[in-house]
Amino acid sequence: MTASTAFKVLTAQQWADFERERVFRGAPVDIADGYIHLSTAEQLETTIAKYFADQSGLMIAEVDLACLGDAVRWEPARGGDLFPHIYAELPIQAVISLQKRD
Repeated sequence: MTASTAFKVLTAQQWADFERERVFRGAPVDIADGYIHLSTAEQLETTIAKYFADQSGLMIAEVDLACLGDAVRWEPARGGDLFPHIYAELPIQAVISLQKRD
């Protein structure tokens, strides 16, 4: 069973660029790995603690995975958990909600 939505953690600058360009091509780690990293609701807090602990003003974008079709692959990562990865650009239309995290 896989979730129908997942979350992308963005810096304030990444979100501003995403809003302006209407498409997100990835953070530096995404570009280096060749896909956009997302987390499920259950994985989100651990992701923030591990990779964004020293940052404020984060934007948490909830992404509708269904509209991305075959671009989404569920692959094992941290501890063998399956994480949703997007092998394409992320269109802003796929973002269904946004939460600011200070």
